[in-house]
Amino acid sequence: MNLTRRSLLTRSAALGCSLAASPLLTPVTLAAASWDTRLVVIILRGGMDAVDVVQPYGDPDYAGLRRTLSGGPAAGAADLDGFYTLHPGLAPLLPLWHAGQLGFVQAVSTPYRDRRSHFDGQDLLEAGTAGLGQAEGGWLNRLLQLVPGAEARTAFAIGQERMLLMEGDAPVSQWAPGAGLMMSPQAERLAGLLMEEDPLFHAALNEALELTRQDLSLGAGGGGSDAEDMMMSMMTVPKGKAHAEVAAYAAQQLRGDSRIAAFSINGWDTHHRQANGLRNALGRLSETVLTLQSGLGPEVWGKTAVAAVTEFGRTVRENGTGGTDHGTGGAMLLAGGAIRGGRVLGRWPGLAEADLYDRRDLMPTADVRSSLAWLLHGLTGAGRSGLETDVFPGLDMGGNPGLLL
Repeated sequence: MNLTRRSLLTRSAALGCSLAASPLLTPVTLAAASWDTRLVVIILRGGMDAVDVVQPYGDPDYAGLRRTLSGGPAAGAADLDGFYTLHPGLAPLLPLWHAGQLGFVQAVSTPYRDRRSHFDGQDLLEAGTAGLGQAEGGWLNRLLQLVPGAEARTAFAIGQERMLLMEGDAPVSQWAPGAGLMMSPQAERLAGLLMEEDPLFHAALNEALELTRQDLSLGAGGGGSDAEDMMMSMMTVPKGKAHAEVAAYAAQQLRGDSRIAAFSINGWDTHHRQANGLRNALGRLSETVLTLQSGLGPEVWGKTAVAAVTEFGRTVRENGTGGTDHGTGGAMLLAGGAIRGGRVLGRWPGLAEADLYDRRDLMPTADVRSSLAWLLHGLTGAGRSGLETDVFPGLDMGGNPGLLL
């Protein structure tokens, strides 16, 4: 159906649980530091379905649990290693896989359990702690406080609410272009908390966000400073693709003095009609990664690691509306020339009912913070002690998984 400005306004009350998944309500931030490698962290807001993205077609219980969402080579998915196939939505990234510049860590999660709230899950992911309220700010900001030579360089935000990931004592600036969906942070939080658990509002939300992305793209460069207008005019990405514009801007900054970029992509809350919704979301993620690669150029891409993480996974069984509900174990995507890719890492827990978390979710077998900590260790030289004590308080990093070249 066509979404008009009038229908957006009449549906504004229906902006439910995926307000937490909106790229227009969360920031894109960058910061400069003294090391030469680059890190891009992408928050996949809404709960990405690990079992559909990196499909364990070799598991004997897989096909029975995913009757309409089943993948595997017979469904056109690319075989990765004889056990996993890759969702066709990520097919544009297969050249990176074959070049050893794309990989995954399967069955990971934060320590968050049971409530399965987008807001709490995302807050814990960005705080980097074992529980809410256990440390100030976000783990990327605490990293900047830990390593020598880090300084504020430049940062920008899409939307009005800052990203917890970058909040803290290390100074970073923010920039927000015009956005069509204008709500105060208090209104965003209230609306999301009120309607988070009702999947019936997701279609209206996604339509509203799509209109907002169009407004953002069409309005980019207007009403800002001359420098902002000039930067926006340099982005040669199609209109209506805010995620690509964000990636192009991030790449431009990372070619200079900036070393860390963080932003979010929405569309992962697939309670119903997951086949279409996830394909579209993975298409945006593919475009984002390829835009980063193109914008950075071979030299900078060769020393870049991209980590895409989500607040939780989804149920292993389909629901009655062609989707999946909030779960626990998820997957982490890694890309970049600095990544030792071409592998699906992580201990697979199995999909037999007794192997599932709460007999419904993919069982996490590792803490996603450990993979993130090893990335930071290899890219920035941050010591293990500081990472386990300050950046990710209370974390045991375990053995080095060899994520980097």
